[in-house]
Amino acid sequence: MKHDEDRAEELISSAKDLSGSGHAAKADPSIAEQTYLVLRELAEAGGIGQGKVLIVGASTSEVAGVRIGTGGALEVAQQLLSGVRRAAGEFGFSPVYQCCEHLNRAIVMERSLLEQLGLTEVSAVPIPGAGGSLGAAAYRSMTDPVLAETVQAHAGVDIGETLIGMHLRRVAVPFRTSLRYIGEARVNSAYTRPPLIGGERAVYRQQEDGGSKLCD
Repeated sequence: MKHDEDRAEELISSAKDLSGSGHAAKADPSIAEQTYLVLRELAEAGGIGQGKVLIVGASTSEVAGVRIGTGGALEVAQQLLSGVRRAAGEFGFSPVYQCCEHLNRAIVMERSLLEQLGLTEVSAVPIPGAGGSLGAAAYRSMTDPVLAETVQAHAGVDIGETLIGMHLRRVAVPFRTSLRYIGEARVNSAYTRPPLIGGERAVYRQQEDGGSKLCD
């Protein structure tokens, strides 16, 4: 336990340094850089760009090397946000953020996106103790933040096994990024595709002719 606490303090201290409150430099990629690299790889693989929604769920406790819900840190959340914003700026997707179970895993997003998608608004202000550090930090950083009850995202990144599947479109395609950890947190990600429909005659790519069999 003492080792876990020391490791958490080390990673949180590193996040503070990298966000400008100190001058330490580390050879390993920062939390922000790791986050960017993971999202960049996912966006490239899944074609996640303009008009697409990407959901991020994260445990800052797990990133800092302790059990989920025991060591949340806004400093770590800020680093995660920095990496997400960098990737979003490059690819053009809209990032949204999952709160913790205490807010029923509601989604932090800009009000303009909620209205564009026609989503249901719910009323709460995320804080680290009810919503999670990432949700709280994301809410504070937005121009006109709002919580949506749910969303159907085109892709998602789960940092620390927080479980984001309830907010992904069907059908989810698991994607293993080259970086499997951000900080000390294991990373899972997925993009989505439309369900393939039909029976034995169905085709899934445009063809020059419709084949010899007719159904009308």
